[in-house]
Amino acid sequence: MHKNKLTKSHKYAPITVEDPLAFWKALRNKYNYQTTVILPRARYDWTHLRIQNFKSMAEYNSALFRITSQMKLCGDTITEEMLLEKTFSTFHASNMLLQQQYRARGFTEYNQLISVLLVAEQNNELLMKNHNSRPTGSASFPEVNVVSLERNTISSGGNNYKRERGHKRGR
Repeated sequence: MHKNKLTKSHKYAPITVEDPLAFWKALRNKYNYQTTVILPRARYDWTHLRIQNFKSMAEYNSALFRITSQMKLCGDTITEEMLLEKTFSTFHASNMLLQQQYRARGFTEYNQLISVLLVAEQNNELLMKNHNSRPTGSASFPEVNVVSLERNTISSGGNNYKRERGHKRGR
């Protein structure tokens, strides 16, 4: 991958070029290939971007910003409405009710929506971890302290009583 770095000759070129517009055109011509190479790929990635293709919302968000940054670099305009619609329209079919609920909230900025989705995903993961540690309908864990206290009282109950009575008699 070619990086956009100015070489030493480029750094000093403005000094020798009297017309900044001519220099700018020369640079644009030299690096114009990026638009013809990067932009079609970024548009393809944008078209095929789907939430369900990612393991997490953070990964989706990262891919979305990588793609939109490339498109913006090449001169495309990406609006908040486009980001919101892209995200809403790529919800998995099984999540259509959620998609409608998020649409109804009237988000106007993508960062508002993604913040809510990231928090919801995190809460869902916690609920799933709790559920998997003790699925619904399974027996509850016994209270260790209560059980051990009851066992000690039962197994040594007579001894405690005798000690207490004997201890009182000795006074």
